Amino acid sequence: MLYKFKSKAAGDLIMLEPNGRRVLEAIGKDPGPKGIILPGEIAQAVAALEAAIASEEAEQKKAAEEAKAKGEVPARADSVSLRQRALPFIDMLRRAQKANEDIVWGV
Repeated sequence: MLYKFKSKAAGDLIMLEPNGRRVLEAIGKDPGPKGIILPGEIAQAVAALEAAIASEEAEQKKAAEEAKAKGEVPARADSVSLRQRALPFIDMLRRAQKANEDIVWGV
């Protein structure tokens, strides 16, 4: 499944299901096949995504420091980070907020 996010304020944004689900769950939205983010919800969504990104990065940093303390080579993250996946979505959120437009998916 793909998530295709649409807004009159920005071009369409397509995400694979696991990435779209992760982003939607981070902002507290039901990752169902259809949904909407209203203009009044955007500031909270941006803050939630930024907090999730900071949390993930802090966990990765902590794991690397623990590995170094044990004399081990820090594990390399073999997946794309939430920051990389979420930045285009955050940009879309900010554009939609500035234009006072909503973001929808599945419609």
